[in-house]
Amino acid sequence: MNQLDSSREIVDLRGGTKPSEGYAAVFATILIWSTPSLFQYYLNRYYDPWAQNFYRYLVACVSIVPLLIYGMRHRGLSISWHAVMVCIVPCLPNVVHQVTQVMALFYVGPGVYTIFTRTSVIFTALLALVFFPEERHVIRQWQFQLGTGLGLSGAFGVVWFQPGWKSGHIAVPGLFIAFTATFCWALYGVLIKRPSARLGSIRSFGIVSFITSALLLPLTFAFGKIGTPLHAGSQVNFILIISAVSCITLAHVLYYVAIREIGVALAQSLQLLCPAGAMALSAWIYGERLTHAQIWSAAILLIGAFLAMRTKPIATTEAAENL
Repeated sequence: MNQLDSSREIVDLRGGTKPSEGYAAVFATILIWSTPSLFQYYLNRYYDPWAQNFYRYLVACVSIVPLLIYGMRHRGLSISWHAVMVCIVPCLPNVVHQVTQVMALFYVGPGVYTIFTRTSVIFTALLALVFFPEERHVIRQWQFQLGTGLGLSGAFGVVWFQPGWKSGHIAVPGLFIAFTATFCWALYGVLIKRPSARLGSIRSFGIVSFITSALLLPLTFAFGKIGTPLHAGSQVNFILIISAVSCITLAHVLYYVAIREIGVALAQSLQLLCPAGAMALSAWIYGERLTHAQIWSAAILLIGAFLAMRTKPIATTEAAENL
């Protein structure tokens, strides 16, 4: 198997990880990923889900190109067909996640959706248990188990106590779409771990953004409106660009660093903190409010995130050849 020289970009997989870098990356990601649903909720007024995701990922792909060129010229990085092939599989659930998360915002508000999607930690934990033996020490720790349980309980409580739930305000298709988006996000996080560790965060996301854009293009032609940017207006298009560069390019690179250094299960669990920022921003911008029961549920969610944060990652010792 041809070896990819990523030693200049990432820590050698045979060496130790750097938890401090992982925590810094994951908290930066949390800050940024408190905003995507707000951007998408706004863009839904002008872009259909297919066109919105295609153009956001196209912008993300273009924005990562300068970093790729710099790495190729000054750090000896390269991209091979094998590197492209190992990234194709993770891109499939990523495409489903991107489209379904935008669709879900037609049924629920951005704050409530952000909280609901934190249930991805249970899927991530189970998938990591199956795929990555090195993650099992984290999942076995009582802090992780209790924290994940509390986080899930809080996330479901926020949805359960939403006004209009019992009267059928939230349609079953909306919940199914949100559930699909959540599961696919967890699957993507698990499948991208080894490619991102082997290729490095810049190269792996450059490839992922290109493949995802390529997959979304025919879907946009078939189901969306490819000419939307011509009619949306400069302000709307500018917001789309800002959301793509920050929430996709920058956040994904940081997320890849996080899952490499502290593990995919722990990185996903700490994403339980995102709803706090999302709810505050959504209340300010869109007037979305939580009931008292939802506030208590959100508090339980945050306690669970704190407990999950107390788990201790260990060094990843598996070799790159095991990809």
